[in-house]
Amino acid sequence: MPNNTITHDVIVVGAGLAGTWAAMVAAREGVKDIGVLSKIHPLRSHSGAAQGGIAASLSNTRPVAGTGPRGPLEQIPPGEEPVDSPDLHMFDTIKGSDWLGDQDAIRILVDDAADVVYEYEHMGCVFSRTPDGRINQRRFGGHSAPRACFAADWTGHVLLHTIHEQALRNNVKFYAEWYVMNLIIEDNICRGVVAMDVLTGEVHTLRAKAVMFGTGGYGRAFKITSNAFANTGDGVAIAYDAGAPLMDMEFVQFHPTGLYRHGILMSEACRGEGGYLINNKGERFMEKYAPDKMELAPRDLVSRSEQTEINEGRGVMEDGQGIFLDMRHLGREKILSRLPQVREIAINFVGVDPIDAPVPIQPTAHYSMGGIPTTVDGQVIANAAGDPVVGFYAAGECAAVSVHGANRLGTNSLLEASVFGRRAGYAIAEFVKGGAQLYPVSGDPAERQRQRIKSLLDRDGDELVEHIAQDLKSTMTDNCGVFRDEDRLKVAMSDIKELQERFKHARTMDKGRHFNTDLLATLEAEHLLTFSEVIVAGALARTESRGAHSRTDFPKRDDEDWLKHTVAHKTDDGPKLSYKPVSIDWEKYPPQERKY
Repeated sequence: MPNNTITHDVIVVGAGLAGTWAAMVAAREGVKDIGVLSKIHPLRSHSGAAQGGIAASLSNTRPVAGTGPRGPLEQIPPGEEPVDSPDLHMFDTIKGSDWLGDQDAIRILVDDAADVVYEYEHMGCVFSRTPDGRINQRRFGGHSAPRACFAADWTGHVLLHTIHEQALRNNVKFYAEWYVMNLIIEDNICRGVVAMDVLTGEVHTLRAKAVMFGTGGYGRAFKITSNAFANTGDGVAIAYDAGAPLMDMEFVQFHPTGLYRHGILMSEACRGEGGYLINNKGERFMEKYAPDKMELAPRDLVSRSEQTEINEGRGVMEDGQGIFLDMRHLGREKILSRLPQVREIAINFVGVDPIDAPVPIQPTAHYSMGGIPTTVDGQVIANAAGDPVVGFYAAGECAAVSVHGANRLGTNSLLEASVFGRRAGYAIAEFVKGGAQLYPVSGDPAERQRQRIKSLLDRDGDELVEHIAQDLKSTMTDNCGVFRDEDRLKVAMSDIKELQERFKHARTMDKGRHFNTDLLATLEAEHLLTFSEVIVAGALARTESRGAHSRTDFPKRDDEDWLKHTVAHKTDDGPKLSYKPVSIDWEKYPPQERKY
């Protein structure tokens, strides 16, 4: 056995909600030896940045009688008729997905929602409450009832802390600041990972009977993004390099309310609580685009509406690239009690107090609908025929189960990570306790990665890796953003090919071993270049507009040709695309026109 080998029954990569739920449940089910690797401190995982809520059809609040669908909310007295149901949540999610979501998976999502939320509550999660003590709920875009269970605007933060505590209670071992570099798959069996301890620079082989990825999204491929610096799509790139497919990568959600020029999220809760979007004429322009839902239309629609206003000269700020989010009419008390974090963000980053003035915002790359294809139990799927990669699981934003399809509804992300992370935990426990083997690995996988690091550090070219990463983000934003067309997508693909060549000679400045963040940035840039090619290839091929994928040269949805998932496999010539059908209940939820 090579030196520096670590063995666990289960290795989970990523310490956000999906990964920690899986680890906690597997441990609770009797798997004693579980290690969770995180490239950052576990409690800095990006799940903690989610602000507005987690969806569940609890029917704890409803609109005040006579006020209309956007009026104030009141609690529903116990025993009165509910205003919401899992069926209504399911239809909203299917419609939000533009009929690309798999309806068998969505059924599980909405049916498990209340149970997951109540499990959080019983674990001690500090939700905001109605006057009689029930979990409070607010509106969110695309949902037809108040469904977002929230903790002010810190919802992801409190959920992450709650589940992390439970994982520690169940003796899960966390490796903080360990960076996974490679996935070991031989003969279609996952045998472990190779990871670097960032503090020491040492590279280790970690063997396991099962590996689960909960590595999050890839918003850092774009210049303006709500994503943390850690969200560089490492998991999807590593899985793709190891031979696993990627699905529906062309569907990248742009959130309507990223802070102007920064991209930092101003939660959809700002609009859920009643905030307005206004242009430079002071108009609530959503009246033109979604008269029924207004500011609470789905995110893809609102982002396109904002970008249209900007493109047609009705944007705000000196360069005309912003829109105003106006919350002044909500009043000081409501903003301080329901939206304290977004107020602090606006003051600190753009010097605007939303109590006194409108906040400049713009669309920001936010969420990855695509990722590693899985079953509803988190089992990674190797091909369009549905064959599994034995011992490999994924859940959360890095996975495509696919409940979001072409566009995700707000508050369904924390729900998806929790529901399918939990299900993966049960499946992994059953797999391990059912006699899963610890398979041997060929050669010394860690040594191969040490040589990769040496090669990267030995390069002494004229160009810095950081310049290549910035050029990638610029071309992805300019040519593969809110609106797309063939010409711009071809420019993006050409740029990516050129950047991949430039990367082969680019220089990493820090040549040291200990806590080399410059080396991490180099590895991350390689991952960004890997999966960005898949995004653009899928977007070029999909000659329609559906959800977050909006082609100005093909403005209509085309169910005849494109009601199908894109599946990409890596080849020497680039991504090889194939397609698989969407799971649809043709009697209950057949495709229809998507209007709001």
